[in-house]
Amino acid sequence: MTLPASLRLALEQRTALKVISGILNTDPVRVGQVVRAATWGGATYVDIAAVPSLVKQVRDLTSLPICVSAIDPLALAQSVAAGADLVEIGNYDPFYAQGERFSAARILDLTRATRALLPQTVLTVTVPHTLPLDQQADLAQNLVQAGADLIQTEGGMAAQPSHSGTLGLMEKALPTLAAAYEIARAVSVPVLCASGLSSVTAPLAIAAGAAGVGVGSAINRLDDELAMAAVVRSLVQALAVRVPAPCE
Repeated sequence: MTLPASLRLALEQRTALKVISGILNTDPVRVGQVVRAATWGGATYVDIAAVPSLVKQVRDLTSLPICVSAIDPLALAQSVAAGADLVEIGNYDPFYAQGERFSAARILDLTRATRALLPQTVLTVTVPHTLPLDQQADLAQNLVQAGADLIQTEGGMAAQPSHSGTLGLMEKALPTLAAAYEIARAVSVPVLCASGLSSVTAPLAIAAGAAGVGVGSAINRLDDELAMAAVVRSLVQALAVRVPAPCE
């Protein structure tokens, strides 16, 4: 599997920034806003829903690598045929809200099925935050053995800050930061830290061992493309501030 050169370099430098438009967001206008903002702001790559027509639209909007997300291996394969650069099993938050859960066995089955359909495509798999941390690390190791090229952490519903301001941002990021710390020490592939991150906490994700971060809601909640791009730029600048990892 070959990563796009720009993404490979960003992961090596531990400055990768993925902007996520949402696994259920298939509105071409809204996705276009997010993608343009990501491009203007200097993101490393974008993550969109695995819909072939959406992939083709986004390909015309940006030169950034395009990742597609789904929990359906066939949809991922169809999106690669439409021009996606890499795929992801992840972005589970909307499904959690519907009461759906993802066991380790299910994620492994999805990973094996996706790898069988896409033997040469870069594959990211998100480890569900609903598992205890030790089980998250175990699953990450099994996912790598099953063919995952990157592992992503999440915080999701576990992150319920009780304070506002900077303290609240720290509380919101804590679950995914803890997962990044544990998983980065369990696997040899790059780890992306996602869910509840901001320009305040993104450097902490890198210090915890992540090679990059994924951000969605901090950008998607805005309506103005320039404001979106400003948030992306603030994250890029935050990631440029090197915080030594505990093992360094």
